[in-house]
Amino acid sequence: MPSTSLPRKSTHQVRVGKILVGGDAPVVVQSMTNTDTADVDATVRQVIELAEAGSEIVRITVNNDDAAKAVPVIRARLDAAGCSVPLVGDFHYNGHTLLQEYSDCADVLDKYRINPGNVGQGEKRDIRFCQMIEQACIRNKPVRIGVNWGSLDPQLLARKLDENAALASPRSLETVTREALVDSAVNSAELAQREGLRPDQIILSAKVSAVPELVAVYRQLAERSDLALHLGLTEAGMADKGVVSSTAGLVLLLHEGIGDTIRVSLTPRPGESRTREVRIAQEVLQSLGLRSFTPQVTACPGCGRTTSDFFQRLAGEVQEHLRQRMVKWKTQYPGAETLSVAVMGCVVNGPGESRHADIGISLPGTGEKPVAPVFQDGEKICTLRGEDIATQFIALVENYVDNRFGDGTDGTQSDAPVQAG
Repeated sequence: MPSTSLPRKSTHQVRVGKILVGGDAPVVVQSMTNTDTADVDATVRQVIELAEAGSEIVRITVNNDDAAKAVPVIRARLDAAGCSVPLVGDFHYNGHTLLQEYSDCADVLDKYRINPGNVGQGEKRDIRFCQMIEQACIRNKPVRIGVNWGSLDPQLLARKLDENAALASPRSLETVTREALVDSAVNSAELAQREGLRPDQIILSAKVSAVPELVAVYRQLAERSDLALHLGLTEAGMADKGVVSSTAGLVLLLHEGIGDTIRVSLTPRPGESRTREVRIAQEVLQSLGLRSFTPQVTACPGCGRTTSDFFQRLAGEVQEHLRQRMVKWKTQYPGAETLSVAVMGCVVNGPGESRHADIGISLPGTGEKPVAPVFQDGEKICTLRGEDIATQFIALVENYVDNRFGDGTDGTQSDAPVQAG
């Protein structure tokens, strides 16, 4: 699948480390650690794990003195390990103090995340917010101004509700809250720019937990601002619910050209890797044709014609093989991430789907001859037989990748018995 790009609604491009966000840059995938940042070993391990999974920016919590002290050590350890992923410091409540007192922490972070809803109340809010913006200006750091409906500025919301109550036809609480979220983000961005932060140093977000609200808020935000936007539900949930909710919201907005960087905020099961949210974000972008990260495997769901589970196991084996090989293919075979592979379970759709893929196999279904035709670039190239069809087919995929994306000399040559025709 070719990497394409819908017209983006943001016009300002922000540099976060070596990553560009906004404008005509590709939509960026990011994630966040859930370790105690003061635990350097655990945090370094998780940042590397997320980066290797494909997270192009990683956010870490900086919530106290120990965390702030740990940040420079974490950055040094990552650099020593060859991991250059940009780090974002997530600040709440006391960020103005930490950024001023721990200059080495402020120096090594690639971006600051500020929530204007919890930097202080009344006059303290603007003072503390501006103190954090000042640190960003001094160090030429970008800032994500991240508003959240769970920590929306109560004074702003109260004022909006009072204004609404005075109307002849008051609007719904949801409508007023959406407006307050957008007002908070836009007004904070304007204040940051008055303090000296440039538009190409600002990313906005206004996160909620419900898909309809997410879409409505970001549509309003995109109408009122041309700054780069970060998308994501603030709490997507666990398992299938989190995946479906995130996918639904992100796809609707991205298809409209809204959003420049995304995160899928899944709640992991105890002990579960954090990397699943990265893979889901990549799949969303790849499914929309916005980016390509890893070869895609098309496989049928199975039916009464496919009583054997062989095609299911082969599809899983091929998918895992491709994912593992992409670690090397990224540098050895540029473009291999666009590869499409089909693993089909019977003659009904098998040959047709396999012809549509770059390389595909149509396995025998119930009552069909025990042979598996292989198609490459729309043409049948051979027929596989025997007990090791999986090994034979993976070898053919390796050869195809080497011939198409490389010089044709490094692929694994298959000595599997095949029959043409």
